[in-house]
Amino acid sequence: MPAFPYSTTSTVTAVPPSLCLPVIEAAFPRRLHPYWPRLQERTRAWLLEKRLMSAEKVAEYADGLCYTDLMAGYYLGAPEEVLQAVADYSAWFFVWDDRHDRDIVHRRPGAWQRLEDQLHTALDAPRDHLEHEDPLIAGFADAMVRLYAFLPGTWNDRFARHFHAVIGAYGQEFRNRTGGIIPTVDEYLELRRLTFAHAIWTDLLEPSAGVELPDSVRKHPEFRRAALLSQEFAAWYNDLCSLPKEIAGDEVHNLGISLIKHEGLTLEEAVVEVRRRVEECIQEFLGAESGALRLADEIDDGTVRGKEVAAAVRACVANMRNWFSSVYWFHHESGRYMVDSWDDRSTPPYVNNEAAGDK
Repeated sequence: MPAFPYSTTSTVTAVPPSLCLPVIEAAFPRRLHPYWPRLQERTRAWLLEKRLMSAEKVAEYADGLCYTDLMAGYYLGAPEEVLQAVADYSAWFFVWDDRHDRDIVHRRPGAWQRLEDQLHTALDAPRDHLEHEDPLIAGFADAMVRLYAFLPGTWNDRFARHFHAVIGAYGQEFRNRTGGIIPTVDEYLELRRLTFAHAIWTDLLEPSAGVELPDSVRKHPEFRRAALLSQEFAAWYNDLCSLPKEIAGDEVHNLGISLIKHEGLTLEEAVVEVRRRVEECIQEFLGAESGALRLADEIDDGTVRGKEVAAAVRACVANMRNWFSSVYWFHHESGRYMVDSWDDRSTPPYVNNEAAGDK
């Protein structure tokens, strides 16, 4: 399968048979925002400016991690300044995820707790933290000031509420991993919706469409289901791709690991079950997508407001669809998942293994 023409990967993208999803490759065509080349360049510069990655690591790894490819394949139609803010925030999110992992690996509960507290505070008053001594807090504050500028305060409040929950979930994952606690399947699914930030990526569809959606749309069963399924696919496909690596690393947070521990499945059976759930997400999304598009038709009642909201709904649903292909190819092109090429399978080469915190 040829790599996407605008991707950082210029050779054929090989997908292992166990991870290959023909329906994605056939029915979810890859698309990319035309701003992508500048997006990649500017996010790379932002990572440097905010000291989130060293110059050496940015030069060697930033493009190959494909973080901007992921966002440029998702939020199509977004104004350039919105996509740039979203992409920078997404790059920050990956760096934060790596700091979280390093704090767990190096057993730094004090450092993690301070970071968690500071993020909660910065989320509510980002302008007060633009010059914070920790680059992770300053970079987060910068991203939030920009994201908060696009839609009314009601959207900002909702986003903040959703991200407070994500921060708290990362704290729960910290405690589970340091305590060797493998959550049950139901506990894991609930926590995963937060650690994968389902609500956040869905919220960001709105500034990309230029409209804050009314509650009657966001809470409509078909719209909510389409949004959830697009995110569940991403989270569970990530688990499918990561399962062998995470078992080898004594991880506790993976749907497959919960199935093995609490449902008595073998590794092979767990892989089959996670894949079944992934494929079921795709099929169920197609039905929910049709329902959400019917909702847009109903909203388009001939009024100016009806036309505006209906167009935004259609844009959001189209981008939910784009998430499937963007996530799928990201997992096979990003250096983040090429564990076999790392010198040390336990330590990603693009992270600062001695990140700020307790030693």
